Amino acid sequence: MLIAVYPGSFDPTTLGHLDIIERSAKAVDHLIIGVLNNNSKTPLFSAEERVKMLRDVTSIFPNVEVQAFSGLLVDFARQCNASVIIRGLRAITDFEYELQMAHSNRMLAPELDTIFLTTNLKYAYVSSSMVKEVASFGGDISQFVPWQLKDRIEEKYRDRIHEMR
Repeated sequence: MLIAVYPGSFDPTTLGHLDIIERSAKAVDHLIIGVLNNNSKTPLFSAEERVKMLRDVTSIFPNVEVQAFSGLLVDFARQCNASVIIRGLRAITDFEYELQMAHSNRMLAPELDTIFLTTNLKYAYVSSSMVKEVASFGGDISQFVPWQLKDRIEEKYRDRIHEMR
């Protein structure tokens, strides 16, 4: 059984992420989406919220599960009995960083391979950071995120504006 881990912050999940998830789910027997709980960053959504949102948008894929994790990716992958790490690439700048990470992971865990998937061209410019930027100014994010998440993201920014008043 081929088990893969697709790690990320997913803050928030974009259509680019969903594209990689859908294609990965077709290529492996079991896909585990690892939601990174990074204590050095202040995410828009908590790890629990991100896990719930990803479960909502991936519920149509029977071989996909979502878990939060912290610490080293290779340790999480080993805990999941994964043999593959999936990473999405949007541009050459992503590749340089991801290649360094893949080599580091390979040194730490030689039994793990990294597979790079290029995102669909229509999502090549979409990032979580860009979505947050547009949403923070009240822009329309419907073409960047799964429809199930649009209202949650917009509500988060409305709550923040309300708290600042």
